[in-house]
Amino acid sequence: MNPFSLQGHKALVTGANTGLGQAIALGLARAGAEVVCAARRDCAQTLALIAEGGGTGSELRIDFADPMAARDLFAGADYSILVNNAGIIRRADSLDFTEADWDDVIDVNLKALFFTCQAFAREAMAQGRAGKIVNIASLLSFQGGIRVPSYTASKHGVAGLTKLMANEWAARGINVNAIAPGYIETSNTEALRNDPDRSRAILERIPAGRWGRPEDIAGTAVYLCSEAAAYVHGAVLNVDGGWLAR
Repeated sequence: MNPFSLQGHKALVTGANTGLGQAIALGLARAGAEVVCAARRDCAQTLALIAEGGGTGSELRIDFADPMAARDLFAGADYSILVNNAGIIRRADSLDFTEADWDDVIDVNLKALFFTCQAFAREAMAQGRAGKIVNIASLLSFQGGIRVPSYTASKHGVAGLTKLMANEWAARGINVNAIAPGYIETSNTEALRNDPDRSRAILERIPAGRWGRPEDIAGTAVYLCSEAAAYVHGAVLNVDGGWLAR
């Protein structure tokens, strides 16, 4: 048996319409999982890529601006994998940061993530089924960053909740882990990549010498969702080109 195979598994990937979520959804499908692509925008491109690779996928429209949006999603649906990738970012100096920008980011990145995990775990335990949860953290789960106070707070929270849920659920058959991507070429980093000074400073620190690509994250997600990671609980794996080692 291939310990990295996801044959027979059904996965929900949030924020799967583009970027990291799209790459993760494609990676899970290539490993054999049936993938449900959840997002507030159209996932047609992701589904086309999954089909092109011979995989199985479907689409679910959901907006995690409502932190309880997934409350009833898992009942009777036979999911065994959850990847919490949906997230937003707002940029402003801390002196100017608004309550609305704080609440919007915390609701999507942290509150919705927790209650989605809760709903998934409740159903898995009720059915006596093992489950894998992978949360998308960030380098800013470990560092402060600049001009993204609510994003930094939310990603510190994701790392903490990942460990807490692992502590509570590991003995009940649910693996909870996280991936901390480095600087990846996605819409969230577009402003940084368009700033020549910031982009140069970032590249000078990355030992790998390049910005990451979404597909760089997909393999780690497949690993954490597979039996190869059966004894991995509460880990936050850095996939950052060596950034944190510098």
